[in-house]
Amino acid sequence: MMSQSNVMKKTEDFQKSEVIRSWLQERNQLIILYCKLTGKRNQTELPDSEQINLFCDILIDYVSAGHFEVYQSLVKACEKNGNDSIFLLEKLYPQLNSTTDIVVRFNDKYSNIEKDSSLKNLDNDLSQLGEAIAKRIDLEDLLIENLKSKH
Repeated sequence: MMSQSNVMKKTEDFQKSEVIRSWLQERNQLIILYCKLTGKRNQTELPDSEQINLFCDILIDYVSAGHFEVYQSLVKACEKNGNDSIFLLEKLYPQLNSTTDIVVRFNDKYSNIEKDSSLKNLDNDLSQLGEAIAKRIDLEDLLIENLKSKH
């Protein structure tokens, strides 16, 4: 069993990973932008096209970094950590992919949206996207916690 100081050291080493740190910062930025967009839901004024386009850019960057950089690192680490970690990854990865589908649909619909475009479904689409983002973050955190505890 690892001592508390060894666990803290391993956690710090993991968080020092530039890829992970950058990705988590992007995730925080995404959450902030999401809150700004949804903060206008009960107002008569909808978010402007620039705000939506910026959000879509960050959303796709975050999801892409997850799939093409972070998850690959997690897979390698899970392979080193044994069958329990691999089983967890195999269980969670399809669920992560299902959230990606929702993200891509949202992005396809709203990225590069022009000023004066119809946003009549934005509320519902943001709600569905918010649920997908929350689920995705929970799943990612499970993988990260697993890696921190066994790495």
